[in-house]
Amino acid sequence: MSYIGESFLRLLGKEPARPTKEDIRPEAQEIHFYKKANKVITREHILKLHEVPQKKTWRNRRWLTLLAINLLFVVSYHLDIQLLEGALTASRFMGFHMADLNSSLQVMLAFKEVLINLVIGTSTVLVMWLLLGGRTFCSWVCPYHLLAEWAEKLHLKLVEKKIIKGRTFHRGTRTVLYVVFALLAFVTGYTVFETISPTGILSRALIYGPGVALVWVGLLLLFEIFVSRRAWCRYVCPIGITYGIVGLVSPLRVEYNVVNCAHEGDCRKACLVPHVLDMTIKGRARDVNVPVGADCTRCGICVDLCPTDSLKFVYKWPGK
Repeated sequence: MSYIGESFLRLLGKEPARPTKEDIRPEAQEIHFYKKANKVITREHILKLHEVPQKKTWRNRRWLTLLAINLLFVVSYHLDIQLLEGALTASRFMGFHMADLNSSLQVMLAFKEVLINLVIGTSTVLVMWLLLGGRTFCSWVCPYHLLAEWAEKLHLKLVEKKIIKGRTFHRGTRTVLYVVFALLAFVTGYTVFETISPTGILSRALIYGPGVALVWVGLLLLFEIFVSRRAWCRYVCPIGITYGIVGLVSPLRVEYNVVNCAHEGDCRKACLVPHVLDMTIKGRARDVNVPVGADCTRCGICVDLCPTDSLKFVYKWPGK
């Protein structure tokens, strides 16, 4: 199956399958065989790699970008400079209309008509995230992503100390809920998802002031700390699917190179969507260079973590 087809199915919840010998290109097979026959990767080798200082380059860039974008909304509103007006769901930047793709879909389903301003704003955003990688929105712009990232650290500490046991759910739940939210908008004429979306709630709270809806965001974070790691982003939020579909044909993505990889698994442990890094498991890479799927948020955590630089950002169209 093609990269786009396989990536789309994984985005919807399909679990990665172990590739057969026929699926793996001869060049990759040769590398897999060499590593296995010569025992290139040993326990001592992995321990030595763990001594390599962990980089935080992409994390720092991402946090600064996310904070800067959201603060720009705040500053523009309170100083009335009309540079970036509105909120993340719908805004205007220096006169250019911008509308969140998922929010626009919800509104048009609810009103059962195509609104010209939404079409203009959606087109602008579509082109931007097509070039920047689809789910890049989730990790580089969404304010809830940052809070959930900090909550995740607490969750992992509690799991490590065996105070709680982390729970997981089927990833296909997000696809089912995507359809449910779309049907609710169409049937009720009300954008139900926008009412409970922590992305919109936090964006509006930052700009216009806190409201009672922040209680819901707090409950979500508590659930993620004590029950299930990153539950909202992994199993509920339809925004991830919407931007993931855009990311299917995006030229910006993370690419994996199998040659020097030690397969120690640190990248998968840290990843919000570890199924996209299935190719880093020993013997799973189908080619020497393998693009990471569209469900990847391009957060750069795996790139920072990898001690052998086997994961890196690339900019090239799928199939190139």
